[in-house]
Amino acid sequence: INIYRGVLTGYNNAFIISTEKRDEILANCQSEDERKRTAELIRPILRGRDIKRYGYNWANLWLIYIPWHFPYQFDESIKGASAKAEKAFKEQYPAVYNHMLQYKEPLSKRNKAETGIRYEWYAMQRWGAKYWEDFSKPKILWKRIGSVLRFSYDTVGNLGLDSTCFATGQHLAYLCCILNSLMGHYMFKDSPKTGTGDLLISVQAIEPILIPMNKGLECVFENLLEEVLEHCSEDTEKEINRLAFKLYDLSPAEINYITDFVTQSQQSQ
Repeated sequence: INIYRGVLTGYNNAFIISTEKRDEILANCQSEDERKRTAELIRPILRGRDIKRYGYNWANLWLIYIPWHFPYQFDESIKGASAKAEKAFKEQYPAVYNHMLQYKEPLSKRNKAETGIRYEWYAMQRWGAKYWEDFSKPKILWKRIGSVLRFSYDTVGNLGLDSTCFATGQHLAYLCCILNSLMGHYMFKDSPKTGTGDLLISVQAIEPILIPMNKGLECVFENLLEEVLEHCSEDTEKEINRLAFKLYDLSPAEINYITDFVTQSQQSQ
């Protein structure tokens, strides 16, 4: 399992756009080739508030995904803000460039030690340079800071904002069910908290958790996840809880203890 944090734009007003604005930018493209390139650049984005248990509510928002030194983000010879990269960006993506240009002043006022020095004024602050390909893989997304634990299963390549973390790898449906179960909630009882009492479910909080693997249950959990995503059934969630408790071989007394603990924790939040 690989665990990462979502992207950080530094100025969401410029990078996060509505479907209407996306359509407007695409309509302003000067050729079919530019329109195709631009459409690939603008991808659906999930914020922490969009994450639900098992699934998510997409808010029809898109992220203009602009890495450092774009469109030469893979040119390792570029070490700082590049005039060459900006010139190519303006020539190859004029519709997007013109959109970003109207926000140049606030974009240039982001982190003064980095903006215009380490990367160009039009680029995102953090774009996941080491793991950008993982955004397109099946993954579990969750809100990084919050009072209620929610782990979402995504297979369509949504990007996640920096208010989220995500995990890629094997056994994701299985893990998503365990993490969303009452057993999963109990496992986060000792996770760090913010000053206001919200849970901080960072990479460091996730990595130490030990979840036993049961090949026989994996297919069952996959089917239950599909069912809960389609029907939002309480009975299905109860079955996931039952199997998660069985996985840890808990006694009735232990199950009651955990159920009461999680219920009281949720009521106090």
